Amino acid sequence: MSTPKNQENSICFLTENARLVLERRYLKKDDSGNVSETPEQMFRRVAGHIAAAEKNYNENADIKGVEEKFYRMMTEFRFLPNSPTLMNAGRALGQLAACFVLPVEDSIDGIFDAVKNAATIHKSGGGTGFSFSRLRPENSRVGSTGGVASGPVSFMKIFNTATEQVKQGGTRRGANMAILRVDHPDILSFINSKSSDNQKELNNFNISVGVTDAFMDAVYNNGDYELIDPRTNLSPGKLNASAVYDELVRQAWATGDPGIVFLDEINRHNTTPGIGDIESTNPCGEQPLLPMEACNLGSVNLTRFVTVKEGTPAVDYEGLKKTVHLAIRFLDNTIDMSRYPLKDIEAMVHGNRKVGLGVMGFADLLFALNIPYDSPEAIDTAQEIMSFVRNESHAASSALAGERGSFPNIDQSIFKGQTMRNATTTTIAPTGTLSIIAGCSSGVEPVFALCFERNVMDGDRLFEVNPVFEKVARERGFYSESLMEEIIRKGTVKGNPDIPVELKKVFVTAHDVAPPVHIRMQAAFQRHTDNAVSKTVNLPGEAGEDDVRLIYDQAYKLKCKGVTVYRDGSKDHQVLSVSGRKTGENDFLSAGKERPNILEGFTEKIKTGMGYLYVTVSEFNNRPFEIFATIGKSGKSTQAKTEAIGRLISLALRSGIEVEEIIGQIKGIRGEHAVFQEGGLVYSIPDAISKVLEKRYMPNGNGKRKRKNGLKSNDCPDCGQPIAFEEGCMTCHSCGYTKCG
Repeated sequence: MSTPKNQENSICFLTENARLVLERRYLKKDDSGNVSETPEQMFRRVAGHIAAAEKNYNENADIKGVEEKFYRMMTEFRFLPNSPTLMNAGRALGQLAACFVLPVEDSIDGIFDAVKNAATIHKSGGGTGFSFSRLRPENSRVGSTGGVASGPVSFMKIFNTATEQVKQGGTRRGANMAILRVDHPDILSFINSKSSDNQKELNNFNISVGVTDAFMDAVYNNGDYELIDPRTNLSPGKLNASAVYDELVRQAWATGDPGIVFLDEINRHNTTPGIGDIESTNPCGEQPLLPMEACNLGSVNLTRFVTVKEGTPAVDYEGLKKTVHLAIRFLDNTIDMSRYPLKDIEAMVHGNRKVGLGVMGFADLLFALNIPYDSPEAIDTAQEIMSFVRNESHAASSALAGERGSFPNIDQSIFKGQTMRNATTTTIAPTGTLSIIAGCSSGVEPVFALCFERNVMDGDRLFEVNPVFEKVARERGFYSESLMEEIIRKGTVKGNPDIPVELKKVFVTAHDVAPPVHIRMQAAFQRHTDNAVSKTVNLPGEAGEDDVRLIYDQAYKLKCKGVTVYRDGSKDHQVLSVSGRKTGENDFLSAGKERPNILEGFTEKIKTGMGYLYVTVSEFNNRPFEIFATIGKSGKSTQAKTEAIGRLISLALRSGIEVEEIIGQIKGIRGEHAVFQEGGLVYSIPDAISKVLEKRYMPNGNGKRKRKNGLKSNDCPDCGQPIAFEEGCMTCHSCGYTKCG
């Protein structure tokens, strides 16, 4: 692939979108919230901080030389570390790890210690995973009080509430994974804990059932399996495995939760079995970890390793090898330079020194190699590349051990008698915001869209086009804005007569890929990955429960460590849907007949010429449902008119009229007493209400909400553009918003 001229000599070439993401989430800000460093300064800050670890092993080390290598590797976008490293390296917080697993012990002290520790980790920018399998089941006797236990699901809600409060002020949203063993007596309550009626109570959790080989054997033989009370280690009874599996599949089909982690498969590949069993993963499932363990992650951008041999594009394995070795050194240094939120975590991390090097830009690499994602050649390419990355990362770790010594717990590991610096070296992690910065596709996912439209402050239209597709389209002479609009509207290039047939085969998107191909691709990467693979199997809206079952069965048989499915249209907060309507839309319209008992919302105070106006908006399914407006220090007549406006707007909202249409009707209505306030001139009470609604529901407050990303999706809560469900997470490719931190 050609290098843009302004990217040569290691100078950062960033799209406008990438710069916005960096400014919002990564670059330093002063006390007034203004950005106080450039992207180049950020990368220099990170490179210098990580290179400083060299002095721990060689007092004469060329730290400046290593810093320059790290800087060039990042600014050439050959490799990027996980988000906490970019955010915190060389700064006061100093916490550089992305993922943690915490134990939840079966006592009030143990439970609330875990809540406190999780809050500390979320504040520092990390995500947390928990197994709630140690907690006694609901209605068990509590010996100290004579009462009864409330069970794992009730305590999960406490963790969720704590996360909700901590995330309000952070640069990264707190994210959690909850896992419960399939043989826990409360497993059916857990499976249904994120049903459509309960989603808000666990909105900061991904949940997965910890499935065992014994359970899967019972499923295939239509037999019963034993439940185990973790408090007594005795069986309180049995359940029919097929019935439990049916319920798991049904809920995953309906809501996208729960996923599955295959605990026995994970522990077959546990590199430190002498220390203990792995019982949980981080929030997106790619990092199985021991209790009180953390991991530092990073990703190689495969799009930077395309060369041309005899006129044919090929993978530059020599360049990839050099970057893998340097990246392993970077990640090992990161372990030493990170400040860990708990001493027990620091001890476990330094004992095992796990790192996770993965890849991003795989779909773009296939585009550049003219290989369709949904082809056997793509599966072969995945195995070839990831096998190479793992072999070279192990070689790099072994070489580092020669310089620095093996990880302290090596005698309790599968590497006993060998030299190895790190207990694990490879992970396929989510790269949502990292891939935006690097200008490539996410992780090992197919691209979700070849083109989308982004809002800008002045209301102009700006297309974000996949760089490989745009390059080919311009070279072949079929690029045009009208074509991009067509692609946005349809969400695919299939069936488009303006695009050559051979290119339509190559430039496939996520919903062009058959579900079994998704799982075969995940399995291909998993075969050559020490830890696990974060990937989502996307299903069309019309897929049935049998399709979900097939994916789960395939994942088990192909020896994946876990699997997440997303059926288009299955979540209340719809993500990049192609189903033709927003999920919850019909429910919302029917709600006009009967008000729900409980609604959430907000109140905003705004100055008008008639006094201060207090506007309270109640929300249903993340949309405005009704409005109450009160005007202070004014006569009864003005208050009556204000109340009437609120009632009429509420009726319109409950009848399904879009909020932007309401804003369009009441915005700019002029009264006799206009007044200036922060944000501009307020002409009247109706105009003030429009400003409140506009500020809350219109991206950039410009009243030009763009919802035509072709895929009729819900919008990102930060910027109003569609968000994708991929890599086990919700990610907005426009502004970098991610549900998983």
